[in-house]
Amino acid sequence: MTKERLQKILARAGYGSRRKCENFIEQGRVTVNGKTARPGQKADPGQDDIRFDGKAIAPSQQKRYILLNKPAGYLSSRRSQGGNPTVLALVDVEERVFPVGRLDLESRGLLLLTNDGELTNKITHPRYEIEKEYLVTLPHAPTEGQLEAWRRGVVLEDGDRTQPAEVALVAMSNEESILRVIIREGKKRHIRRTARALGLSVISLQRVRIGPLELGNLREGKWRQLKQEEINALRRGVREQKTSSQRKHEGR
Repeated sequence: MTKERLQKILARAGYGSRRKCENFIEQGRVTVNGKTARPGQKADPGQDDIRFDGKAIAPSQQKRYILLNKPAGYLSSRRSQGGNPTVLALVDVEERVFPVGRLDLESRGLLLLTNDGELTNKITHPRYEIEKEYLVTLPHAPTEGQLEAWRRGVVLEDGDRTQPAEVALVAMSNEESILRVIIREGKKRHIRRTARALGLSVISLQRVRIGPLELGNLREGKWRQLKQEEINALRRGVREQKTSSQRKHEGR
């Protein structure tokens, strides 16, 4: 077999996106024939002994695509931190799967887990601009000025500016209000940081959609495997978003 870049081999084996696998190599967690791998190194998975954290990687696995309704209190990662459990404690499959993107510890809702590194990379890469939809509960009603600012884009505490978003007030009572927010980027703690920059407090945050995938009526803490038509729709959506993004950039 022709030698390939290690990050591609690791991604295909289900260890995450190529970008994440590059980070693993830089962290010294990958070895080839007993030697610590170098960024940019190539290897032959059919001939070389490639290991991640000391364990030989599986050159191929059955692809898994899992939709989880994440409860609050679970980390969107493979490693526990601070005594908090990870979302993998909720999913019982033999294959090594990884969360696609993140929901912070206290956030709930739709989380995709898979060992398809190529698809993971396309869903999380900014250029594909995959839509993510959230229900955001606030302790009071936002002003129209705050909503308009959110829609236009907000400068965060680190000086970074968010892209325009779709924001609508969908429910309101004396005790709280609920916003529907659709974004096409994935900054860390994006929704909460944006709300804070606008002087708003978030009571709860639930993701209900990623591209064509909808949470539906799946109960909190439960998971299911994606149907083939959902996998096809997700792949098709990634291709369509890339084409749309390319046209937009070419038109500038």
